[in-house]
Amino acid sequence: MTSLLIRNARLVNEGREFDADVWVHNGRIKQIAGSIGGRTFDMEIDAAGKYLLPGMIDDQVHFRDPGAPHKGSFASESRAAVAGGITSVMDMPNTNPPTLSLDALAAKESRAATCSRANYGFHFGVSKDNLDTVAALDPGRVAGVKVFMGASTGDMLVDDMPSLEHLFANCPTVLLSHCEYTPRIREREAEFHQRYGVEIPSAMHPLIRDAEACYQSSSLAVALAKRFDTRLHVLHLTTARELALFATGPLAGKRITAEVCAHHLLFDDRDYTALGHLIKCNPAIKTQADRDALRQALLCDRLDVIGSDHAPHSLEEKQRPYRQAPAGLPLVQHALPALLELVADGLLPLTTLVAKTSHAVAELFAIKERGFLREGYWADLTLIERLAQPRAVEADAILAHCGWTPFQGRAFRHAVRTTLVSGQVAWHDGQVQDDCQGLPLRYQRG
Repeated sequence: MTSLLIRNARLVNEGREFDADVWVHNGRIKQIAGSIGGRTFDMEIDAAGKYLLPGMIDDQVHFRDPGAPHKGSFASESRAAVAGGITSVMDMPNTNPPTLSLDALAAKESRAATCSRANYGFHFGVSKDNLDTVAALDPGRVAGVKVFMGASTGDMLVDDMPSLEHLFANCPTVLLSHCEYTPRIREREAEFHQRYGVEIPSAMHPLIRDAEACYQSSSLAVALAKRFDTRLHVLHLTTARELALFATGPLAGKRITAEVCAHHLLFDDRDYTALGHLIKCNPAIKTQADRDALRQALLCDRLDVIGSDHAPHSLEEKQRPYRQAPAGLPLVQHALPALLELVADGLLPLTTLVAKTSHAVAELFAIKERGFLREGYWADLTLIERLAQPRAVEADAILAHCGWTPFQGRAFRHAVRTTLVSGQVAWHDGQVQDDCQGLPLRYQRG
């Protein structure tokens, strides 16, 4: 299929909502106009006033590929992503083997090129032993460089000052940091283990990985970035206290930016009672006050992008005792519909949501010709339907390989009707189109 027309859509783009038709030709947006006709198209979709958004670009996913096929793969998780209106993903390096070498990166690129329904990019990992490889990276080859300044083990934990200074001084592209202070976490976990034994309640997770552990690490990252003029992007902020480390205002010109994830905007510590380890993640979901502060920080542009941090585990793994239950949630299929609940409740303008999930991500990572509804850009599009009645998330519709979601049973007021990836229909009327193949993201960097 080379030519597709979407009629009668309500476009949301660059701070505006307006009605228009969109003509897609050879994978790109050929024309945006009030009415387009006079020619034959391979496919026509009557949007009937539904919202047409630039597809969500998820800057943080863990597709578990290679190394953990019982949790997920690029094939399975990208299918879930396009069903959720996500058109591009950036995969994290903590796979098995981890993405610490150019060979490992090439292997992941080859794997995605055969089976990813979404467009794809990769973050390169950091260890104490590959700092020179990181410094020599081609900035156009990777989405970013990811450092675990805490909350990791083995080769990918980098928390000693000489290694961090070398990294912050020499990273050739965007440096992404996971910020939790490991000594604080270990101390707190020992305290709670002494109190509860192996059956530490899930509700203790945000008290073990607490606000202090987050702040000690994120404040260090920001201080290092200012010292070395590093282009730093701090991932998944969870606390009100950390927000003071970041400036308000537009992303353009910022050297230090921050991300918030969907689950930290939508859950709080009251939800551990019902969901337990199903919402155990690092950094932890914290208080209602923290959640509300994160929502407000989107409105003043103190938080720059929204990601998912999709990180699936099997249901059996999640039912283990606290210390054995892994951290992470499967989110890509439901992140955008769940975030649209904030729009429906009047807490977040739709134009702001689009900016944080598409425009700002493309700008932050200098992604070429994606993230906006513009003529000549790749046609990464998501058609959103406002439902007449809220629809509950059902188990049999979950596409992530793990087969569960923390949103199961929740009712959403919006649904993804159609997803286009590089001009190809990837999801339409409840079905993944498995002939869709995502393309590698390209970056325009000096």
